[in-house]
Formats: sequence, structure tokens, C-alpha cells
Amino acid sequence: MSTLPFRHRLRQAARPAAAAALIAASLLAVGVLTAPAQDGGFTPRFTADGKLMLPEAALWREWPYIGAPLTPNALNEGAAPFPEFHSVYIDPVSWAHWRETGEFRDGTVLAKELVTVLDTDAFPDGSTQQVSGRGYFMGDFAGFEIAYKSAKHFPEAPGNWAYFSFGHHAPPCSAATSAMPNEACSACHQASAAQDFVFTQFYPVLEAARPSQ
Repeated sequence: MSTLPFRHRLRQAARPAAAAALIAASLLAVGVLTAPAQDGGFTPRFTADGKLMLPEAALWREWPYIGAPLTPNALNEGAAPFPEFHSVYIDPVSWAHWRETGEFRDGTVLAKELVTVLDTDAFPDGSTQQVSGRGYFMGDFAGFEIAYKSAKHFPEAPGNWAYFSFGHHAPPCSAATSAMPNEACSACHQASAAQDFVFTQFYPVLEAARPSQ
């Protein structure tokens, strides 16, 4: 048993707790500790003039990843509309809803991060030779987009989906952007997407998680 006076022992015991409290306070001050939403959800934010704001800190990279379609320029006569990898994510609450129902809930957010095709010493078909073999490999970030399903915000849009581009170029992305005209995206999605204006046929993760009928 320690022979130190009780008050001295009490001060020693209090030091670790005080240090921990000081560290926690410091982290909070610089924003390292943040309180996530109770349900893990994400609510898009808009500016006063109705522009969708870019999610902070590349939040979408923490979401479930559902696929990465690719249509390189070299396979499309040099003029593919989107000649990059499309890394596509879905917000966590909508992912849980999809797994339960096989439907996209009102409030679904799909985030699409564009990444160039590595083209150093590329073959005529756009592929390159790498250590794993010849193929298509990711290069640099080249843009960011969001599709947002909301009856409240887009009651007149087909399927209540609106599409936003924060720039089709290297970072940085725009801080906020307006919805693209319905005719710019909806017609193609309506004609060719497998379900609810979404190209689920290209997202095997979604198909694998679809509940049994």
C-alpha cells in the first residue's frame, strides 16, 4: 500500500483524467472530434440562392461504394462524354433502405467522383502496361457530381431526381452549384437506366444487396 499522503495520491490520480480532458478539449477546438448524425444520415445543404453545397471533407468517401463504370475516349472515337472512371457512392441511410426494400428512398444521394484513366505510354486503345498486366488504371481526380432524389426540392423533375456537377476538371471543385437542366440528364436516365433513373445494371454491389423477392 502506498505511503503517500491521501491528498497527494488524489492529485496523482486526477492528473491522467485532467490530461485526457485537456486533449479532448483541444481536439474539439480544432474540429477533429465531430458528432455524427444520430442515424448516420446526410442532409444536403443549399445556399440562399438554391445552389447545392459541396459536402465537406470529401464525406462521400466514407459511404458505401457501389461501382465504377468506365467509357474511355480511346474506345469512343476520342469523344466520350465522360471519359473517366466514375467512382459512385450512396449515402448510408439510403444504402440501408435499399438493402431492406430494393428501392431508392426520397432523400437518396448518389455521389460520383470522376477519375482520369492513366495514359502514360498508352496503347491505341487507351490501355497501359502495368505490373499487374495490360489494362485501364486510375489516374487523377477529374471532377465530382451528385444525383439527389427529393420530392420536396424537385417536385417537377422526372423521378424527383436532380443532377449537379461541381466541375468536370481537376480539383478544386466548385463550392456550390445549381441543378443541371432536366433535359441534360433525365432523358438518358429515363431511356436507359434499369431502375428509377439509376443505372443499377452497372452497379453489382447494389444488385448483390437487393433483397430477395
